[in-house]
Amino acid sequence: MKENIFQKVDIYISNLLAPEDKALTDVIKSLDDANIPQMSVSANHGKFLQILMICCNAKRVLELGTLGGYSTIWMARALPDNGKLITLEVNKSYADVARKNIENAGLTHKVEMKIGKAIDILANLISQNEEPFDFIIIDADKPPYLEYFEYAVKLSHQGTIIVCDNVVREGKILDIKSSDERLIGVQRLNESLKENKNVTATILQTVGVKEHDGMVIAVVNQN
Repeated sequence: MKENIFQKVDIYISNLLAPEDKALTDVIKSLDDANIPQMSVSANHGKFLQILMICCNAKRVLELGTLGGYSTIWMARALPDNGKLITLEVNKSYADVARKNIENAGLTHKVEMKIGKAIDILANLISQNEEPFDFIIIDADKPPYLEYFEYAVKLSHQGTIIVCDNVVREGKILDIKSSDERLIGVQRLNESLKENKNVTATILQTVGVKEHDGMVIAVVNQN
């Protein structure tokens, strides 16, 4: 019953403050058509990402994990005309679907997609002295979440907001004996935040249509 009311409230919030237009609902349909898992953020979380971007006046955004481009569209829409979003996706078939969805939303001019392993791309961005990002979201494979976060900090400036999704995993993070590499990955990240002096961070539990999960929200203090 609780899960049912959480979903109903989430839908209420999304319908009220984060209604989906055709470009967004087309993304959801495209995932089913391409047999891609429905792992996108909810509409309400997409709006939440927009609000965080506005809070830090984001003009440059980095996204790890494009999937079908649903969250990409939400964030790119919050960018100013001269803004830029770089999104990383390891799966070429996912990237092909996402590229069409981003084009369908009229956002190709704001979005640059890079295909390959995020670890390699992040290292290349640093070696090429990529300009720091104002907002970074990590929503990719979970085992290297800590390494992704460490790279994200290096690609940040003071005041950059970093979000890491799916770090509560229905409360399974409490299982310290788990052998699940995805769970261990987020546990490593979560524990590391306690001693990380470069960021001020917390973990926000979430419930709703995406069930019980949570996200790290961190602000970079210094680099």
